[in-house]
Amino acid sequence: MNGSKNRFVTIGLILSVSLMVSAVSVILASCYFSRLQFGLLNVICCEWIKQEPEAETIITGMLKEYTQKNKKPEADNDVLSGLGYRASDFSKSAHRPAAFFAAAGFIAGVLLFLIAICCQNRIKALRIRALTDYLEQVNTGHAAILSSTGEDDFSRLEDELYKTVTFLYQTKDAAVQARNGFAENLSNIAHQLKTPITAICLSVQTMKQNIAARPAGENACCAGGNAESNGSVSKYHLKQVEKQLLRLTRLEEALLTLSRIDAGTIRLQKNETDVFTLLVLAADNLYELFADSKTSVEIPELGEMTITADPEWTMEAVLNLMKNGMEHGGRMIRCSYAQNPLYTEILIWDDGDGFAKEDIPHLFERFYRGKNAAEGGIGIGLALSKEIIERQNGTIRAKNRPEGGALFEIRFYKNSICKSS
Repeated sequence: MNGSKNRFVTIGLILSVSLMVSAVSVILASCYFSRLQFGLLNVICCEWIKQEPEAETIITGMLKEYTQKNKKPEADNDVLSGLGYRASDFSKSAHRPAAFFAAAGFIAGVLLFLIAICCQNRIKALRIRALTDYLEQVNTGHAAILSSTGEDDFSRLEDELYKTVTFLYQTKDAAVQARNGFAENLSNIAHQLKTPITAICLSVQTMKQNIAARPAGENACCAGGNAESNGSVSKYHLKQVEKQLLRLTRLEEALLTLSRIDAGTIRLQKNETDVFTLLVLAADNLYELFADSKTSVEIPELGEMTITADPEWTMEAVLNLMKNGMEHGGRMIRCSYAQNPLYTEILIWDDGDGFAKEDIPHLFERFYRGKNAAEGGIGIGLALSKEIIERQNGTIRAKNRPEGGALFEIRFYKNSICKSS
């Protein structure tokens, strides 16, 4: 419908311009031919009077009678045709001026049409630019109220844009409130877990002290030869309780960290950080775990490269990725890094079994545990790494290497990139 309307407007504009130019051309041509006719008649009268001066009275009377009665310029007898003249014989000198008027009218019409089209396009371009600027302000979060500039072809689009943006703002506010509520709930759950965990830890320590301080004779009284067995069972159960307590402690710490991230209370201090130093510090924090699992780490020094990031939190993210490789059977963790004008890339891979194909789309989801997940894991480490990296203008991707093993690809961009929240 809008396309048909625009075509009708364009055709009407062309016709109106053409009619105006035609009218002006006709008026100019009429004036020119009137002057030409007057000049021809003047020449004839002058020559006639020169030949016969007494004819001046006759000519004056004839012209007066003709102008007063406004007769048609036709004689009763066609004298000129009888003498062998035609109308074209007297208009030869007018052909060139007539062609000039026609060309001038055509050129003027074309110019007016082009000017009208340019003005129309200019108005459309200004309207489009205004709407584009408004959308850019929306994307940056500084959009003002969209004021109406009149009725035109863009008015409906303007109204729909305003409605959509208003709806998006309302949706965003609702999502922020829901996320803040979720973060608050996570924090409450973590704090509620902290009290029973502390109490159980104290009880376990007391039980260990009692078992260690129990006299040997007291153990001998317990079911004869079963005393040593009972003591071993007690120690086994205590060990299992300690293991689960450690897992609960890690869960409580992770929940607190996630709640702080969701609530926006964690302030990342972005500084120039050396990539090699970052990787080495992350590996050093896992030294005991790597030693127990007989895992090696290879971090080559590839020259000075820096990223703008928070050293502590970024190290935490990298540490989780290295630990994931160890937990999935990798006995060699390798790192590499490179830099180009757009971003700094960090690669971390292992020689383990890699990821199950169906797990790859869900690896960075909170509390997701894949098929090959290590025992005791809670499924938060990768999600936490993703949150930290993306909040520092970075991206992370996981995939399997063709040679075998899992690969994490991290990119820290030098300029801002758009990411969905």
